Amino acid sequence: MTLAGNENFFERVYEVARKIPYGRVTSYGAIARVLGSPQSARMVGWAMNASKNIEDVPAHRVVNRNGLLTGKSHFGGTNAMQQLLEEEGVKVVEGQIQNFQDIFWDPSDEL
Repeated sequence: MTLAGNENFFERVYEVARKIPYGRVTSYGAIARVLGSPQSARMVGWAMNASKNIEDVPAHRVVNRNGLLTGKSHFGGTNAMQQLLEEEGVKVVEGQIQNFQDIFWDPSDEL
């Protein structure tokens, strides 16, 4: 894939991420699946990490398939990701989203 192709994929990831409702979360894999690239969960993670300077991309709402906050590096390794989620009413204990299945937003079902 060319750099331009990556940029296009990243922008498609951001379009999906912008639709994640307040107080809900989705996974890297769910975004990859809805984009027709089910093997690209890791690339979705790269896109989230690259979105640091894009204000309207809620990267804190994208977690791994088990509800773990694996995207902390995007937030400088701080607790900012957890804090942002908790401000939206999402309960997080030791880096794990509680009631993950209840607040999981599946873009394949919603878009």
